[in-house]
Amino acid sequence: MRTFPFPVDLSVCGVGMQVGPMGTDRAWHADAPLHRVHRIDFHVVMLFSGGPVRHMIDFAEYEATAGDVLWIRPGQVHRFSRTSEYRGTVLTMQPGFLPRATVETTGLYRYDLPPLLHPDEAQREALLAALAQLRREYEDSTTLPLGVHTAVLRHSLTAFLLRLAHLAASSGKGAGEQTDTTFTRFRDAVEQGFPVNHSVSAYADALGYSRRTLVRAVRAATGETPKGFIDKRVVLEAKRLLAHTDLPIGRVGAAVGFPDAANFSKFFQLHTGQTPVAFRAELR
Repeated sequence: MRTFPFPVDLSVCGVGMQVGPMGTDRAWHADAPLHRVHRIDFHVVMLFSGGPVRHMIDFAEYEATAGDVLWIRPGQVHRFSRTSEYRGTVLTMQPGFLPRATVETTGLYRYDLPPLLHPDEAQREALLAALAQLRREYEDSTTLPLGVHTAVLRHSLTAFLLRLAHLAASSGKGAGEQTDTTFTRFRDAVEQGFPVNHSVSAYADALGYSRRTLVRAVRAATGETPKGFIDKRVVLEAKRLLAHTDLPIGRVGAAVGFPDAANFSKFFQLHTGQTPVAFRAELR
């Protein structure tokens, strides 16, 4: 579905990450012009030294200024601005480059967290120092054997991501509050099951909760009902597929759990105010 992979052939020694200066003259892939909506299967972290920069991530526009951070996660769609000048440092990372324990600790797949971060001066200086160290290790491909070089990169990258994850978590809704386990289990189950399962009762049964318990937990964490949370995730995926693929509308609907194209169109229009055809045309 034209999801563009990490450009491992462009990285030093073919390792699963890159770090260097920003620039709008490079693309992830020849068929992915940066100013068009496209989907990637790797992480992108941009630390800006100038601005303002307008950048679209999952159909929301964000404006970043000097000192801000944008974190784009695998599977999200995004688009670079034609009119903004991108200055700063960009880090890209291939899924699987870090061990599973590190992935969980750093919340690499916390799609509920905001992509635009505003570190204060102390946080920014710490992030820049960690990133500078990571960049030095990345560019030094001669003083260590490849295996040791890769291990050092993983450790340096982990140190940077731990700082970034702390910043992201403290910037999210309910900063400083522990996320309820009931909601996190539901959120993770929806992320895995939304293409085929839109039933609140089915999720509650699978997780071992009563429907009432699930309603309370989701409302406390998000302000939404469980059904609203599921529908929002389904709509987002439908938008992604409409934006970055040429799949027929019926196949887009089938991919998010609607075997009948007419039912999908009604659902999409109810939640977005547009037909799938109109939404796709607006982005082309």
